[in-house]
Amino acid sequence: MSSIEITDRLHEAEAEWEERTLKPTLKRMPESSQPFTTTSLTPVERLYTPNSIPDFDYETELGFPGEPPYTRGIHASGYRGKLWTMRQFAGFGSAFDTNKRFRYLLANGQTGLSTAFDLPTLMGYDSDHPFSEGEVGKCGCAISSLSDMEVLFEGIPLENVTTSMTINAPASMILAMFLAVAEKQGADWKKVGGTLQNDILKEYIAQKEWIYPPRPSMQLVIDSIEFCTKEAPRFNPVSISGYHIREAGSTALQELAFTLRDGIEYVQYAVNAGMDVDDFAPRLSFFFNSHNDFFEEIAKYRAARRIWYRVMKDRFGAKSPRSWTLRFHTQTAGVSLTAQQPINNIVRVAIQALAGVIGGTQSLHTDAYDEALALPSDEAALIALRTQQIIAHESGAANTIDPMGGSYFIEKLTRDMEEGAFEYFRKIDSFGGMIEAIDAGFPQREIQDSSYEYQKAVESREKIIVGVNEFVMETAPTAVPLLQIDESTAELQKERLTKLRSERDSSRVDQMLKALADGAREGRNTMPLLIDCARAYCTLGEMCDALKPIYGIYNEPAF
Repeated sequence: MSSIEITDRLHEAEAEWEERTLKPTLKRMPESSQPFTTTSLTPVERLYTPNSIPDFDYETELGFPGEPPYTRGIHASGYRGKLWTMRQFAGFGSAFDTNKRFRYLLANGQTGLSTAFDLPTLMGYDSDHPFSEGEVGKCGCAISSLSDMEVLFEGIPLENVTTSMTINAPASMILAMFLAVAEKQGADWKKVGGTLQNDILKEYIAQKEWIYPPRPSMQLVIDSIEFCTKEAPRFNPVSISGYHIREAGSTALQELAFTLRDGIEYVQYAVNAGMDVDDFAPRLSFFFNSHNDFFEEIAKYRAARRIWYRVMKDRFGAKSPRSWTLRFHTQTAGVSLTAQQPINNIVRVAIQALAGVIGGTQSLHTDAYDEALALPSDEAALIALRTQQIIAHESGAANTIDPMGGSYFIEKLTRDMEEGAFEYFRKIDSFGGMIEAIDAGFPQREIQDSSYEYQKAVESREKIIVGVNEFVMETAPTAVPLLQIDESTAELQKERLTKLRSERDSSRVDQMLKALADGAREGRNTMPLLIDCARAYCTLGEMCDALKPIYGIYNEPAF
């Protein structure tokens, strides 16, 4: 039979099934009156068949693992040769506290480090700045100078353990300190592996932790891409992050589209700066959220790989297959965790982590069940890590590649994600690019609207959150032990900074900060200058402040 005849026969068979089997069933057991939707409120059909994906072509839409269009994964053997990196996000209190947590996680089987910084560090303030009051060490590790960075990685050989650092506005300064520590360890920068988030665009879209306006901030990102390409080729200078876009309330499609369009913006800026796309694109990586809707998340990851291949090949003319492949880290959805009945979060995290694995992630962080209440305790962090290990070694999920491939439902969701993302690209391109779209408030408004619609669905109980708007317990469950960060961390940091400033070579500090400001004003690459500042023990705040007269300070307009 021809494909048209097969399609027609399937339509007839489905109509017969509806009349013969479905109709009497619905008469006996009516379906829920609530709409069936994904977490993103996208309608879900009752049944998916080959007719749900008309004109589906295996080679162009699916293909084989390790080959274009990479829908089924970027590695030909999946996880059969190497599991994903188990990279638990960790950071709290002082560098001493976080170093201890790092060692604990490594001793229990973690295979890569991921560093969380406190709010003052994320905003480019030293721990003794007045704006840092009450926040030092509370949501991550406090890092104010090379001295703190030395403590953070004491006893951890940076040539042997890959390190991810989640920081954006002052990312270049933190990278400078990191490379200075590696240098002091005797490590070869060309052998040091890891990832710097360094995704300033998503700050303006979602997370709102910035220092400078978008365009000079982009210059810092491009400086780090250019520097790492030449001097630290195993280090990923940017991790383009959809995670925070999703945490701000976006849909899965918006997370996918805005993240990949941010990636396009970085590539375009680097190309405009004179870089060859195939020199730097292989070191770009991505960072996605894994939310509650198991199938929607898997489709998102599969679509991401296919889209990035087509963008890099068709839009930028990349020739190297390494430039075509999208590599990504996944973190389970912090926003999905509930303070009510927090033990339930262990189940949520397991489902989300499994979606990341089925979707083919290269590394994974699993949230701890107590994170809606506080930073993770040792016990909660260990359970989160064990969740990954159970998925890896007991679930069978790592045995075969893209196990959901060929599912009519998954392939339809994947195709819809791809088409929706390209439609968003067209809208953003019509503004002139992502920075222009941000200036106009386009992605910000899209996320606000989606967040509002989801909250309405929760309040109307269209979306059930177990323990929150259904299955609520009248009596409080047993309290979980929480990690508490007291003010002793701030006092320690202030003492260390006072000592540092009294013992360092002040004239050298002034000289390096002036060289940094002069270099930025002249348009030179700032990374070598920042590394010189780090070596001289200039503080994070001093480096950031040195650039403010040149770059300016960003104030978000009202939309």
